[in-house]
Amino acid sequence: MKKLFSILAAGGMFVLASNTVNAMATTATMLQDAAPAEAEKGFTQVLKEMFIQGGASFMGIVLLCLILGLAVAIERIIYLNMATTNTSKLKQQVEDALASGGVEAAKEVCRNTKGPVASIYYQGLDRAGEGIDNAEKAVVAYGGVQMGQLEKNVSWLSLFIAIAPMLGFMGTVIGMIQAFQKISAVGNLSASLIAGDIQVALLTTVFGLITAIILQIFYNYIIAKIDSIVNDMEDSSIVLIDMLVDHTKDVVVAKK
Repeated sequence: MKKLFSILAAGGMFVLASNTVNAMATTATMLQDAAPAEAEKGFTQVLKEMFIQGGASFMGIVLLCLILGLAVAIERIIYLNMATTNTSKLKQQVEDALASGGVEAAKEVCRNTKGPVASIYYQGLDRAGEGIDNAEKAVVAYGGVQMGQLEKNVSWLSLFIAIAPMLGFMGTVIGMIQAFQKISAVGNLSASLIAGDIQVALLTTVFGLITAIILQIFYNYIIAKIDSIVNDMEDSSIVLIDMLVDHTKDVVVAKK
């Protein structure tokens, strides 16, 4: 079920990316003067022309930021969905295994379950024989390791979000500089003289902002997903320690 959901999520993101390309093409077309010949062109042709007009040096880097950002986002979403565990079900299974087969049976349940919560349970159960304090330390230490795995590569996504609009603004500034250089060389102000440079400058900004907006949406979803899993890990850690305390008491009573 998790694999199916991950595949559907990836497919949905690719569809969203395709729709975004359409939106980018439409936005770029609005920046051009209306002409009958342009209206007959497909969105792919329009997008290609806008990309070329924006300048390969900046538009290429912005497009690379979008592609790499989407790749990181898709990888993280698939990983986080695979890491999601039904903690209530796992808790009940571990509790039943502790009652019926002891620590080894509970460890076997955790070995057969994927996700960071099951891994934390396993580390705590593995140190249960050394005392509750050592088990708790193991749970806390391994929880930090799992958090690092959940947040892996997320910093790259935030980097692409920051770089894309900056590159767009840089293209805008360079385009405006070129426009004023033309005015200085000719000696008079003519709208037709600088319109092309200003249009190119605005195109780089539009594409940079659209890229940042798309990646920001995915970034917020990923952060929310990580927070949800971390909360489950913290709650499960407390539950595990309580289960080990109760199990230790039952073992002591049974020996008496």
